[in-house]
Amino acid sequence: MNELLAIYQQRLNLPHALFSRIEHEDAMVAIVYKITPPTGTPLILKICTRPSDYLREAYFLKYFAGELPVPQIVQLIPPEPDLPGAILMEYLPGRLLQITDFTPALAYELGSLLARIHLHGASAFGDLTQPEDLNSDPRVYFMQKFEEGFAESSNHLPDSLLKQCHQYYKTHIDLLKVVDGPCIIHRDFRPGNIIINEGKLQGIIDWASGRASFAEEDLCSLEYGTWAADPHHKKSFLAGYISIRPLPEYEALLPLLSLHKALATVGFTVKQNTWASTHAGIYQVNRQFMERFFKY
Repeated sequence: MNELLAIYQQRLNLPHALFSRIEHEDAMVAIVYKITPPTGTPLILKICTRPSDYLREAYFLKYFAGELPVPQIVQLIPPEPDLPGAILMEYLPGRLLQITDFTPALAYELGSLLARIHLHGASAFGDLTQPEDLNSDPRVYFMQKFEEGFAESSNHLPDSLLKQCHQYYKTHIDLLKVVDGPCIIHRDFRPGNIIINEGKLQGIIDWASGRASFAEEDLCSLEYGTWAADPHHKKSFLAGYISIRPLPEYEALLPLLSLHKALATVGFTVKQNTWASTHAGIYQVNRQFMERFFKY
């Protein structure tokens, strides 16, 4: 990585800047550095190890610039055969949102932010530089990702658990026929991708998973993650969402979406062989969810 970092320093004309890697417990793919030049304001360098992640991140940062609180792009380094794509972007002051930071007002603002994202339909995608699958049928993509996670976990999870997953999937997949979309979704809308400063929303980051899909996918995070820690905050979040657009009836789809998310995460950590090391915590949370789901 040191050799690659030297290339980025040269390409960005930042030979004397300090590069400090930002480690996150739930970071899965990208490599992120905080850059501190000898003079001037800090910057963020996000190195995308997968070309499609780079294209999505760059696409959505450009698309929402000036409309949503996203970091401004400073410079792009497109992917090359031996060099992952990288995005030099604005450093948003503040820190990642924690459960203890929630207030009714902040939850309301976050709900309205998610709804503002969902206001943008699939017709937004007209740039030929977008990933090929960005605007594909979201239901087809969902099914493909489920099968991908299933295959990645096939030699790792117990056969009985995998059979239960597949049976549930087959008997509930028709729920996708009446979803809300396609529209732009973030696909990882959670506290770890929200930056606040002095209790106020500063920005939303990490658009590498963004695509055209159905709004319920983002609302799944409301239940699957930490949004529901306080029912009052959840109520405020939903009120903020409703202030911008109608709330999809996502409850019936929630179990399928949650199982899909858990299986995809377990499959990824198994594929990367990080399930017992780097991503052990994430792996355990998602595997335990699957086991509880089926009372395994």
